Amino acid sequence: MSRTNFDALLEAGCHFGHLKRKWNPAMAPYIFMEKNGIHIIDLHKTVVKVDEAAEALKNIAKSGRKILFVATKKQAKSVIAEKATSINMPYVIERWPGGMLTNFATIRKAVKKMANIDKLTADGTYANLSKREILQISRQRAKLEKNLGSVADLTRLPAALFVVDVLKEQIAVREANRLGIPVFGIVDTNSSPDNVDFVIPANDDASKSVEVILDACVAAIAEGLEERKAERIDAEAAAEKGEKGKKAAKQSARVEEEEAEAEEAPAAEAEEAPAEA
Repeated sequence: MSRTNFDALLEAGCHFGHLKRKWNPAMAPYIFMEKNGIHIIDLHKTVVKVDEAAEALKNIAKSGRKILFVATKKQAKSVIAEKATSINMPYVIERWPGGMLTNFATIRKAVKKMANIDKLTADGTYANLSKREILQISRQRAKLEKNLGSVADLTRLPAALFVVDVLKEQIAVREANRLGIPVFGIVDTNSSPDNVDFVIPANDDASKSVEVILDACVAAIAEGLEERKAERIDAEAAAEKGEKGKKAAKQSARVEEEEAEAEEAPAAEAEEAPAEA
């Protein structure tokens, strides 16, 4: 069964591309027609591509790895933040920090610095500082929170990138390409799909369009997470059952051993008794 359908995408305006003069010829396979100088995206292809992307995302989530969501354009920011938070995935909605992936160790240092400020604030280390110094520290903390707060829990490189508007986020796409991290992207008619592993051809300017595609992908990720949880519970139950089985086997062996010893004792006594004259 499809995770989305033609009508839902049409209603959300996913079919509206850019002006013909702004198009990227590499998007030709996904364009249905031109109307009033605007390219119309073939939504039948979008439905197929959403399903492909959703299935791959589900498998990544099921394996326990993280997917980093990226969208710094204002139409998509709040949608990305809300959807990524609902499945506990990291996201970037402010300016993309250059080297976020290729220089990941430095980003982790900045995140640790943020955690350190929190720790020193909590234990009263900053209590004796002047108001000016405290203000500087709190400003630094706020800046770090704004840029890196949503990736604070990302302790290693993500397994995939989900990008809204691959043209605007080309630095992020380039970094992922360099590291061999698969890129899932909502690609409009003015962008190139060449560096995107899972292309979802759709309007990336309307928040409704972004939301309907994200809903399908996030639902798939949630399924993957649930399946992982269920598998873990089954594995734990099987391990517990195995442990109980081992204990029962040991107990049974011990009982058999004791019974064998009990049977051997009278026989040994009989052998030791002196024969009658």
